[in-house]
Amino acid sequence: MAGKYDDNLSGALFKNDNKQRENQPDYRGSCEIEGTQYWMSAWIKQIGKGDRAGQSFMSISFQEKEDSKPRAKAKPAPVDHGDDLDDSIPF
Repeated sequence: MAGKYDDNLSGALFKNDNKQRENQPDYRGSCEIEGTQYWMSAWIKQIGKGDRAGQSFMSISFQEKEDSKPRAKAKPAPVDHGDDLDDSIPF
């Protein structure tokens, strides 16, 4: 029997065929790191100066997905019982 697939520290990027502006990423995708899901964006850039001038590279950014972690349950609001103590009790 094969072992369970572990998708931690893995992801995939796909060409952004819907790119409409120059500053939008060339590639988009997602990954998982330590159980947290991230969106990935990548831009193809070229080095402008130095020994490696003209070489292409990928600049990559990660953004945590909004729903990637379980959210803590909200604490119920405290109940205001007002001043409902009965002063007629003799103790």
